[in-house]
Amino acid sequence: MCGIVAYVGHREAQQVIIKGLKRLEYRGYDSAGIALLNNGLNVYKKKGKVSDLEEYITDETLKSTIGIGHTRWATHGEPNDVNAHPHYSSSRKLAIIHNGIIENYSSLKQELVNKGHIFLSETDTEVLIHFIEDIWENNNCSLEEAVRLALTKVVGAYAIVIMSNDNPDQLIAARKGSPLVIGIGKDEFFMASDATPIIEYTKDVVYLNDLEIAVIDNGQLLIKTIEGDAPTTPYIQKLELELEAIEKGGFDHFMLKEIFEQPKSIKDCLRGRLDSQGNRLVLGGIREYVNKMINADRIIIVACGTSWHAGLVAEYMIEEFCRIPVEVEYASEFRYRNPIIREGDVVIAISQSGETADTLAAIELAKSKGAIIIGVCNVVGSSIARSSHAGSYTHAGPEIGVASTKAFTAQLTVLSMICLIIAQKRGTITDQAFHQMLVELETVPEKVEKVLKLNDTIRDIAFTFKDVSNFLYLGRGYNFPVALEGALKLKEISYIHAEGYPAAEMKHGPIALIDEEMPVVFIATHDSSYEKVVSNIQEVKARKGRVIAVVTEGDKLIPQMAEFVIEIPAVQDALIPIVSVIPLQLLSYHIAVMRGCNVDQPRNLAKSVTVE
Repeated sequence: MCGIVAYVGHREAQQVIIKGLKRLEYRGYDSAGIALLNNGLNVYKKKGKVSDLEEYITDETLKSTIGIGHTRWATHGEPNDVNAHPHYSSSRKLAIIHNGIIENYSSLKQELVNKGHIFLSETDTEVLIHFIEDIWENNNCSLEEAVRLALTKVVGAYAIVIMSNDNPDQLIAARKGSPLVIGIGKDEFFMASDATPIIEYTKDVVYLNDLEIAVIDNGQLLIKTIEGDAPTTPYIQKLELELEAIEKGGFDHFMLKEIFEQPKSIKDCLRGRLDSQGNRLVLGGIREYVNKMINADRIIIVACGTSWHAGLVAEYMIEEFCRIPVEVEYASEFRYRNPIIREGDVVIAISQSGETADTLAAIELAKSKGAIIIGVCNVVGSSIARSSHAGSYTHAGPEIGVASTKAFTAQLTVLSMICLIIAQKRGTITDQAFHQMLVELETVPEKVEKVLKLNDTIRDIAFTFKDVSNFLYLGRGYNFPVALEGALKLKEISYIHAEGYPAAEMKHGPIALIDEEMPVVFIATHDSSYEKVVSNIQEVKARKGRVIAVVTEGDKLIPQMAEFVIEIPAVQDALIPIVSVIPLQLLSYHIAVMRGCNVDQPRNLAKSVTVE
C-alpha cells in the first residue's frame, strides 16, 4: 500500500513523479503529495486523487530536476492535506516520504516534544524526519549518517526517501519490510515502490534489500547497510516488464482486462514447465528442495485474502494426491498464536505482490524455527521471493486492479504443479493419473477462454441483482474456496455484503437469511459432491431464495431449479476452481460497474498490504 516515486537527473521531476504516481494508483491511497527543489524545498499535497494534486499545482512554476512524490493510505491520522506526505523536518530543510509504520513513534515523539519540537500532523512519518534532523544537528555528522543512526533506533517497517534543501543532487533511501526499487538511467535515477513508474525510462534496476540504505549523490549510487558495513556494489537486474502490460489495452478497466488475460497468463505459467506428451513436469525453482518437501511430515500454507483462498484449494489437492497433512493459516494470525513449528516443516507462502507484511513476518518466524520456506509470488525480486529458500513465480504479469483475478488463477496453476510433482516423487499418484492431470492442466486455458465468451450472459444476470444488499455463495469440496473467493470479490469492488460458506454449513445458521430477496450463488459443477449440492439448492428453493448456479455443461437437473444458470466446461475435480471462479469474477465486475463503483481502486483497499 502507498506509493513512492522519486527522481533525480535531467528531466522535469514534476512530470516524471506525477506520471509515476498515476502508475501506482492501483496500490490504493487517499491522498497524494510532491516535494521539489525550486527556490527552496517546496511541498505540495492534497487529500484525494493524484489528479487533485495535479490540479492544485497547475499554476505553480515548478522547474526542478529532483523531487519525491507519494500516495498515502492512511494509518496514523485521517486522510487530509496535513497528514499527506511528503513531510518537512522541523527546520523545513528536509522532506521525507514513507511507506510502512514506525511502531515506536509515540515514545520518539515525546522525546522530541520535550526538546521543543512542534508537530503539524498526526503521522509517525513526521516524527521520523524530525528525529533524523535532530540527530543530524546534534551529532555533527552527514545526513546519510544521521539517517543510518536514526534507523537503528526505529522499530517497525519502512521504505523512505529523503531529500535536502542543502543538496540539489542527493536522494537518500532505505528500506525494511517495504519494497523499494531503484531505476538506473543515463545520468538519472528513479526510485519507486515497484517497477511500474520506472519501465518507461529504463530497464536497469536495483532492488534494495532489507536494512540497506541507498545514497544517490552527484550522479553516483552507493548502497550501504544500516549496521554501517562497507558499501556494496549494486546488483543491477534487467526488467522483463513491458510498458504495454500496464496499460488498459482498450478495456474499460484494468480488472476486466486482467480477467480476459487469464487464458494467456495461465499458459505463461505452464510454459516451459509442463509437457504432457513427454509426461514431464518441471519447476526449476523448487528442484533443490523437492526431497525435503516429499519427506515433510506436514505442510503449512500461509497467506492473506485471495491468496489464502488459493491455499485452501492447495490443501485439498496436496492431501488428496500427496497424502501429506496440510494446515492453511491466515498469515496475520500465524505469528501471534505461538504456532508449533518443527525443523523440517515446509511452509508455502503465497502472495501476489511478494511484499505482504503479515506473510513476510510469518515466514521469518517459520525460518527462525528451522522450517523450509517455499514462495509462490507474482513479482520478480519481491521480498518474499528473496526470503524463501525456493519457490515459483506465477508469471501472471502485472496485476493493476486491486481485486485479484489473474493472480489467483495463476497461483492455483503453480500450486497444482507443485502438488503433482510432490505426488509423483512420493509415489502417491499413478502414472496414468499423473499423465491425465497434465493433459487436463494443458486444456485449462482454452476452457477459461470458453467461459469468457459468456460475458454478455453474466452481464445480464448482474443487471438483475445490482441493487441487492446481500449475497450468499455456497460450494462443496474444491468449490468451497471458490465460494469464499466469489464472495470476497463482490465485497471488495461492489460494497455489497456477501458471505461464502460450505454448502452443507448453510443449515447451521446461514439458512436463517434465506428469503425471496436473497440471491444465492451455488458453484454446483458435476463433481463428487454434486448430489449433495442439488439437495442444498432444493433447501434454498423451498425458502424462496433466488438461485444462480454455476454448472457443468450439459447439466439437465439444476437448470430446472435455478433462476439463472452459467455453464462451464467439464474439468477434473482438482482443477475446477481455476475455471469455476471466472464467472464469479465477471459477475462481481459487472455488478460493481452498474453500481458506479471504482472497480480498479475500491475504497479503503490497497493492492500491496505492507503494514501488519
